[in-house]
Amino acid sequence: MTAKSKSTGGQPSLVVDNEVVRQIRQHARSSPKTEICGVLIGQERNGLVEVEAAITGLNAEEAGAHVTFTQDTWEHIYKVKDKEFPERRIVGWYHSHPGFGVFLSEHDTFIHKNFFGSPGQVAWVFDPLSDEEGCFGWSDGQIERLSRIAVVDRRGGQRPGEGNNGEPSLAAEKAAEVPHKANSTERLPRNPSDDSLRELVTTFFSHLVVLFLGFLLSWYLFPRVVVMPVDPQTGQPLSDMDLNIKNSDQHDSAPGSSQNSQANGSTEPSSNTDEVHEKRDNAKPR
Repeated sequence: MTAKSKSTGGQPSLVVDNEVVRQIRQHARSSPKTEICGVLIGQERNGLVEVEAAITGLNAEEAGAHVTFTQDTWEHIYKVKDKEFPERRIVGWYHSHPGFGVFLSEHDTFIHKNFFGSPGQVAWVFDPLSDEEGCFGWSDGQIERLSRIAVVDRRGGQRPGEGNNGEPSLAAEKAAEVPHKANSTERLPRNPSDDSLRELVTTFFSHLVVLFLGFLLSWYLFPRVVVMPVDPQTGQPLSDMDLNIKNSDQHDSAPGSSQNSQANGSTEPSSNTDEVHEKRDNAKPR
């Protein structure tokens, strides 16, 4: 394609549909390390450029610092345009600058001059890493960054609830079909019974911890009663050694005295025995 006549007036005004801006951003973010491209579909009249749609530049030669429209790319673009936008024209192109900012490189300027040289054609640039974006167009035969850009919502004026039937959007359905990455964490729906069981277990162990801490505090803070044997004569507490000695003495003294009395042959009459004999004698009839 050859360069077309350049504008001899000032900068054109640009009106872009917000859905087109969303598509450009989504396309650029899908390839954060290499440049991507596409074309802008709409109409141009009286110095006003209206962008109503975008067509992705499939089969383009994408690299980190530049992108090139191939023959296959142009075939795909015109096929989609003739089918879906027969009454519209190509009013510009878009491409990404991942991490480079918003500007037109020498390669970008070459593409714009040779493929988008009409006065009403613009170049939209978006940096997916910084979210910076801008647009360039023809002004007095030179390419300049446009200062008059308006993003409009074509659905403006709808009442609450209109245009939304409560069903998930196509984008949400596609996102659900995309398999999870290996390093992503899959979140499953929460089961209320699991939450109740988890709460019960947590409450039980929390009470158990409180009881254990209370026991430790009472053990260290409150006095404890210790029962110890005391010597009845001195009132002093007896140790284990003293108790063993005392028990040994008591055990030896009781049997020893009995054996000594038997060994000495003691047969002293008991006073109680004499009293019993006297009572018997008095009880006999005279």
